[in-house]
Amino acid sequence: MSTTKKQKSSGRIGQLVQVFKMTTRADPSSLWWILLALVLPILIGVALALFVFGGHWLAIVGWVLLGVLTGVLGALIVLGRKAESVAYSQIEGQPGAVGAVLRSSLKRSWQGSELPVAVNPKTQDAVYRVIGRPGVVLIAEGSPTRVQRLLNEERIKVQRVVPNITVTRLVVGDGTEKTIKLKAINRSLAKLKPALTRAEVTAVANRLNSLDSGYGVPKGMDPNRVRPDHKAIRGR
Repeated sequence: MSTTKKQKSSGRIGQLVQVFKMTTRADPSSLWWILLALVLPILIGVALALFVFGGHWLAIVGWVLLGVLTGVLGALIVLGRKAESVAYSQIEGQPGAVGAVLRSSLKRSWQGSELPVAVNPKTQDAVYRVIGRPGVVLIAEGSPTRVQRLLNEERIKVQRVVPNITVTRLVVGDGTEKTIKLKAINRSLAKLKPALTRAEVTAVANRLNSLDSGYGVPKGMDPNRVRPDHKAIRGR
């Protein structure tokens, strides 16, 4: 058992080192933010021990230890945030990027697939569908003006099957022209107001599954290849 625990621990440390190297290589400024998050709490702890608690050795040890623990935690949080930003930036704009995000980070309260429900084979514009308590959300990737036709067609299909359910449309882009950024998908979903119970969500999902006709993934659109590795980001 102890050997297994050691192997898991060394594996996690190895993952953290890999994530650190990847992040600092892609975003050199992240190194300074990580160091700041690590060192600043230690300096604050030393300052408190010396100037507030009179420099007693017990105070120094206690506050320095607290500063080290806080600094390590802060550095890990900053590393995770920076690594996540790097992961999103690497897949942003690629066909299948939305599917990759849905596969790796879609909240449990939502049901969806990394495969699109509608695709334009020529342009690789795609529409993905997720279902949650706010209703049905169609998420499009591609040109904001060009994907509107796909979105409208899919909305009509959904409303034919579940006519009384709210259908929300989102377009992933650069954050302008009424689009949202790739990393803002979950945040945008969280802002929607609940309207269904969990049982109703399941019922709607089951009915909409009949719409799926196996579009498949066009050449060049592979969610598995562009998936951000969130387990590595979290050091698991």
